[in-house]
Amino acid sequence: MDGTLVDSTAVVEEAWSRFGAEHGIDPAEILGFSHGRQTIDTVQRFLPHLAPDEQRAIVETMIAAEIGYTEGIVEVPGAAAFVQRLLDTGVPVALVTSAPRELAVERMRAAGVPVPEALVPSEDAERSKPHPEGYLRGAALLGVPPERCLAFEDAPAGVEAAVASGATTVVVGTLEAPVTAGLPRITGYDGIEVVREGSASRIRG
Repeated sequence: MDGTLVDSTAVVEEAWSRFGAEHGIDPAEILGFSHGRQTIDTVQRFLPHLAPDEQRAIVETMIAAEIGYTEGIVEVPGAAAFVQRLLDTGVPVALVTSAPRELAVERMRAAGVPVPEALVPSEDAERSKPHPEGYLRGAALLGVPPERCLAFEDAPAGVEAAVASGATTVVVGTLEAPVTAGLPRITGYDGIEVVREGSASRIRG
């Protein structure tokens, strides 16, 4: 979701900068790790000395603050129209995100991007990205084998998860990492067509 369909960069950077200031950690180091991962993974990574209950309390506080703050959240160019075209042509669509359900829905709505019925939020996956569990669950919800799925990702952990699931993976944005080598790439969704061909659909752009 974040960085793939929705641009919430300002909100995310503010949240982790505040976390860094409170705990004496360089925000740049936090942001370098956190993108595409569940909040609890980042808190555990940088505050390993805290008890699990304390870590969860920090996560709950951060998420509650982010749910109520949607100013400046916009779609990745063309994302809303692209998702709507998929839904209109009957293409099975699932949203697989490291965000909790409520936060994901709020950000999608704030950006004007339709929320697909099939949704795999952080609370529905025991193992977070880069583990492929979320994508495997998403494929199962759609009743489609993972190797017949097309996944869009923008973060290293997300790309690793999508590739490991067996899905054909498209990089969204400018990410350059070993895991992106040889993968198709888009900068946005403007101009990407969804064409119905009999019982199948073709995405081209």
